Amino acid sequence: MELNFDHLRYIAVEGVIGVGKTSLAQKLQSAIGGSLLLEEFEENPFLEDFYREPARYAFQTQLFFLLSRFRQQEHLFQYDMFETRVIADYMFHKDRIFATQTLNSKEMNLYDMLARILEKRVTRPDLAIYLRCRTDRLMQNIAKRGRSYEKHIESNYLTSLGRLYDEFFWNYDETPLLIINAENLDFVNNDDHLQRIFQEISRHRNGRKNVSFDL
Repeated sequence: MELNFDHLRYIAVEGVIGVGKTSLAQKLQSAIGGSLLLEEFEENPFLEDFYREPARYAFQTQLFFLLSRFRQQEHLFQYDMFETRVIADYMFHKDRIFATQTLNSKEMNLYDMLARILEKRVTRPDLAIYLRCRTDRLMQNIAKRGRSYEKHIESNYLTSLGRLYDEFFWNYDETPLLIINAENLDFVNNDDHLQRIFQEISRHRNGRKNVSFDL
């Protein structure tokens, strides 16, 4: 079956740390073309300190990500939106998930003031893809890729983050949404798994769809 992605100009892949957002975005971009928009984790000077001492470095870390993501989106869509497809490994509007997890009430109030101003100027995706996975698999993936700034991540943090992601996407209705159970998928090394995901992306046009593959 021939797949058609012409209706999708902006696709955003989401999920908890270690689920494979960047890998899927890269595979998709390689297959259907377009510009790739990736989170700039390595550029955040507070990130490793945050994973070591969350309470002390949460606010700086979160503000850096918020402003960095906004700058990325503004720059890319100013020039590329009408010329090429965009595939991202994050959604700007999910930034609040991490803020809710890490900031105290005073910090959250200030964060919200800034985020609401910026959100009005950000383009929403034509399709959001939410990859779900259990915590132990996430921990394995994180250990396997060996990023130095992720070495202090704890499983309890990922579990809590996963609940917040679930809550965010259970209530998300602003764009078409695919929720994919990635527990047993290996779309990096197994082309059949990848093609099944591509088929779902190609077919999905409206509303929410939960996808679990019978492997």
